[in-house]
Amino acid sequence: MTDNAWLLAGLGLYLVVVLAVGFVTWRRMRTLDDFVLGGRSLSPFAAALSERASGESAWFLLGLPGAAYALGFREFWSVIGIAFGVFASWTLLSRLLNHEARRLGALTIPDFFEARFGDGTRALRVVSMVIILVFYTSYVGAQFVGAGKILNATFGLDVATGMWIGAAVVVLYTFMGGFLAVVWTDVVQGLLMMVVAVALPLLGLAKLGGPAAFVDAVAARGPEFLTMSGGQTGRAFVFGVMLGGVSWGLGYFGQPHLLTRYMAIRSAEETRTGKTIAVSWVLLSYWGAAFIGLVGIGLLPGLEDPEQVMPLLAKTLLPAWFAGLAIAGAIAAMMSTADSQLLVATSALVEDIYAQLVNRNASPRRLVLLSRLATLGVAGVALALAFGNQDLIFDWVAYAWAGLGSSFGPPLLLALRWRGITRNGALAGMLAGMTSTLVWQNVEALGDFLDIKIATFAISLLVTVVVSRLGRADSSSASSPPVR
Repeated sequence: MTDNAWLLAGLGLYLVVVLAVGFVTWRRMRTLDDFVLGGRSLSPFAAALSERASGESAWFLLGLPGAAYALGFREFWSVIGIAFGVFASWTLLSRLLNHEARRLGALTIPDFFEARFGDGTRALRVVSMVIILVFYTSYVGAQFVGAGKILNATFGLDVATGMWIGAAVVVLYTFMGGFLAVVWTDVVQGLLMMVVAVALPLLGLAKLGGPAAFVDAVAARGPEFLTMSGGQTGRAFVFGVMLGGVSWGLGYFGQPHLLTRYMAIRSAEETRTGKTIAVSWVLLSYWGAAFIGLVGIGLLPGLEDPEQVMPLLAKTLLPAWFAGLAIAGAIAAMMSTADSQLLVATSALVEDIYAQLVNRNASPRRLVLLSRLATLGVAGVALALAFGNQDLIFDWVAYAWAGLGSSFGPPLLLALRWRGITRNGALAGMLAGMTSTLVWQNVEALGDFLDIKIATFAISLLVTVVVSRLGRADSSSASSPPVR
């Protein structure tokens, strides 16, 4: 067999497993609760690996290694911020959100906000739905671009063809199996991604000749590549390099596709076990993903597209069949995020709009059918956006990450941890997060002044607190859960 045939065999084996999971879980879909939250029956192991796999996206094995390849050791500030963000989100949100979502009967984040504040106007639900659709279509589009880049680097397919293939596979198993298909494919994908992130840089280090040769190779690119400052000093270092990287952690408080994993764990007490598993995964995997890019500096100099360093490194270092599995890990990073985001966007349309505002008496079978059709619709819009803009995945993800993190993060954190928050405060915070993200993304001078992820989160937090203070606590706030 040729190398390409072995590569295709390894990748094909992985895709067969993923589609088999989708087919098996198809038979278990009976209600919208099953499709959206898997009947709230997840073990902490499955929930933690699914949350981690869903949180990584094509950014994990394409964007982050590409950034490290282009910028050097300064990119480890992002790794530090992500590790902190995962730990803080599981610590501050998971147990309370699981408990309160179960108590309130909430299936989605918009469900939770409406029930938490007794919002009879439905404004919180509608604004939440708009935020989800605005940012998730871009986010899912970035994953399809990632699939195109991987298949281009591996098999020489043009990026557009790769995007079609990636979108088709993700839509097919999400369409079939809903939340359970997404979770159990995430478990497989999370384990595969961790193996690739740990093994590939170790093999690359050996190929270079050891640590000393690795340092020499990175230094040859420029002395700033070996420093955490990236050659920057003063304000440029503090706000541009350090805080710009660490601020990735803020987004974890407001990502609905991750927060639904907290809601789906079978008991609030088991979230502690989930936190241990999730944080351990981050500490093992993220350092490796960044080192893939750094090792690539020495082994693959002069890449035109830094975000192809991982698949090209896999082809260079591994036997063809194993490289196929490793590249499947990069496909997995894309798929595990795209499927979860498609599911959240679908839930926003079907549960938050149709089932709540259009037809409250719709049968479970009809809601599941509409959810599957909505999956096709959202994926189609995301694919159209992806064809119109095939820029760096890193930039796409940073924009959507900031938008979701700032729109939902501060209102959700305060809704669970502060009795003084009001319905108007939460609504104002959501709108401030969404609006400031759109402004920051389109006014270059603002981004040069302060990183979008920090600025938008701070604006949303400030607006939520100020508007809540100006009003009086809603009656629902008086019965809100105590801080525990």
